Amino acid sequence: MYVVKRLFTMLVTLWVIVTLTFLIMHLIPGDPFATDSKAIPEAVLENMRARYNLDKPLSTQYVLYLKNLLTFDLGPSIQSKTTDVNTLIARGFVPSALLGIQSMLLALFAGIMLGTIAALHHNRALDFISMFIAMLGISIPSFILAPLLIKYMAVQWGLLPVAAWGTWKHTLLPTFALAVTPIAIIARFVRTSMLEVLHQEYIHTAEAKGLPTWKIVLKHGLRNSLIPVLSFIGPLFASVVTGTFVVEKIFAIPGIGKYFVDSIFNRDYPVIMGTTIFYSVVLVVTLFLIDLSYRFIDPRIKLSSKGA
Repeated sequence: MYVVKRLFTMLVTLWVIVTLTFLIMHLIPGDPFATDSKAIPEAVLENMRARYNLDKPLSTQYVLYLKNLLTFDLGPSIQSKTTDVNTLIARGFVPSALLGIQSMLLALFAGIMLGTIAALHHNRALDFISMFIAMLGISIPSFILAPLLIKYMAVQWGLLPVAAWGTWKHTLLPTFALAVTPIAIIARFVRTSMLEVLHQEYIHTAEAKGLPTWKIVLKHGLRNSLIPVLSFIGPLFASVVTGTFVVEKIFAIPGIGKYFVDSIFNRDYPVIMGTTIFYSVVLVVTLFLIDLSYRFIDPRIKLSSKGA
């Protein structure tokens, strides 16, 4: 029953997102065809508007779009006249997914490690160093860090490629740029949660039994301290995904984020709608899977529709 209720909530959430995006996009003054610098005859403009249903009332456009959406048809792109939105998203999915997965894995590994080290060396040098690194990570956003990485790591020192997309080396700088802030946030969460867990009675009991420190930390401390962190993974994943918009543009990566940014400048309505819907589906499904994963991390947590 809980799963059914959550699935219904997901559908309603997606419908609200689609509706709001559609209305906001169409209420902004301007015409997507007015960006063309060449003089276009009025008859041609009318045909172009008719092709994208822009000559119809807003309510009719909305109903037609929802009908097409039910068949997973996101429509044709206005700027890429020979390519539809489904093809653009499929083309940009692999680079975007690779960056997102790499940055989240790096953030989880480095953040948990930093937070655990800080907690185990509370109020000592390693604690201060770890939290100083975390403070730097929170203070520098990805769109500031990305140009700095290009300037020093690529241009001045020549350690990595400047931009574009090709080999695994092209993924390192954008992955690091996206992962720095999540690393810092996860480290602070893990440190706080681990400090609380390490003062629990069952930890003291394990220590009294003579269990090695690494076993206590991994088996008892880390597992229980990750539950609060897990609740933050969803919003954190959202920040990584939205961060790819600018980072992909800076590093000239042909991902969905780059198409989204370009579509805003070009007023490409179908691409704006399609990429927004795609990212919304990814985020909503991720939050749903995280809710289900609580049961596997802590068997005491029962999934129930009561109070949910």
